[in-house]
Amino acid sequence: MLQSLLPLGVALLGATSVLAQDPPTCGLDKKCPKETPCCSQYNQCGVGAFCLGGCDPRMSFSLDSCLPAPTCKDKTYKMDSLDRYKDISEYLGDPSTADWVGQGEPLIYNGNTLLTMPPKSVGTVLATTTYMWYGNVKARMKTSKGAGVVTAFILFSDVKDEIDYEWVGVDLNTVQTNYYFQGITDYTQSGNISVADSYNEFHDYEIQWTPDQITWLVDGKVGRVKKRADTWNATSNQWNFPQTPSRVQISLWPGGLETNAKGTIDWAGGKIDWNSDEIKKNGYYYATFGEIKVECYKTSSAPGTNKGISYSYSDISATNNTVVDGNKPTTIKSLLATGLDTTKGDPAKDKGNAAQSSAVYAVPGGGVGTGNVPGTDKNEGSDSGSGSSGSGSGSSTSASECAKTGFSQSCDGSSGQVNGNDAVRVSGLGASGLAAFISIAGLLLL
Repeated sequence: MLQSLLPLGVALLGATSVLAQDPPTCGLDKKCPKETPCCSQYNQCGVGAFCLGGCDPRMSFSLDSCLPAPTCKDKTYKMDSLDRYKDISEYLGDPSTADWVGQGEPLIYNGNTLLTMPPKSVGTVLATTTYMWYGNVKARMKTSKGAGVVTAFILFSDVKDEIDYEWVGVDLNTVQTNYYFQGITDYTQSGNISVADSYNEFHDYEIQWTPDQITWLVDGKVGRVKKRADTWNATSNQWNFPQTPSRVQISLWPGGLETNAKGTIDWAGGKIDWNSDEIKKNGYYYATFGEIKVECYKTSSAPGTNKGISYSYSDISATNNTVVDGNKPTTIKSLLATGLDTTKGDPAKDKGNAAQSSAVYAVPGGGVGTGNVPGTDKNEGSDSGSGSSGSGSGSSTSASECAKTGFSQSCDGSSGQVNGNDAVRVSGLGASGLAAFISIAGLLLL
């Protein structure tokens, strides 16, 4: 049986404090301040992990506040192990060290990866460490089920271009598709594709993305096509078409969370039931992911190349003609660093002293911490919330507090199993959640 999922604990290795207030917010008309220059995927300012995947250069202090994004690599992800997965509190931008980064509680079961959502949690999200600038991606998967439970498989760029597959748990015979340009919320562009029993049966869901069109396929059959030529916006004088390097993201999240907007809850099929048969049987809602295959776009000239080691932007407009395929480094030395100072907190130079001198927001959804380098001696034994007993500094946190903050993956100590067989949880820090859940719902998954 799966051990109890962790209660609210430290979400950043080496964290020294958690403040009540949220990080500073950011937007197109409100850029991040220099001291916390990176605008995360959830529109909050910080350093460290805020400056890596999902960092929006348009809303950050400057274009070079965010680290460049690792270029596309053809790869088949077998999804039968978590050896190449890191929590975002452990990742410093080197794609050779991990295939996936994320937050939540991914598990391995029967050679597949489960994205889990225990009671009173905000689920699990994983993203590739490399980016696609056009290409094909295919996921073999089964969705979750239940009112308010949403499964997603998407492409999402740092400037919020997006191509979606989404499933609401009350309709297992329909997959919803959509696309967005730079986060502009136009819900009129959605389209549905019929599918047979997305919960009990594996299906292959594919996105074929070129500079000219998006094609959604299910089990090899074309379900929908959207041409760039049909997206011209005469008012803004541009194509409202996804066109910038994007990560593959897979997630399970509670669209029916009672604190969400009524429109979101209704779309998700109603309020989520944390005492459902699925929860009673397994201890969590879950979606199952098998093989995921990425094929990069093949072209000798931009847009869509992958000749260098990283993608960056030359202009705040962040359209495909401003993407630079070059050789800028993608890594930082610690979770105190930013694109403006990639070596800040480097233990090789500071021997950990610099990391002690500052407490800043370093991990989205993870509160305030010193931002130490994962794996250094300074951090050994510091993840007190990740022991096998599931006990930690937040073990006394009530379920109501967890529901309010959306910080922890589980606050009631519930355990779960799938069909009586053991599932294996990723080792290391498991209590870091998605505190900015409403931002996820609005920007990432709707």
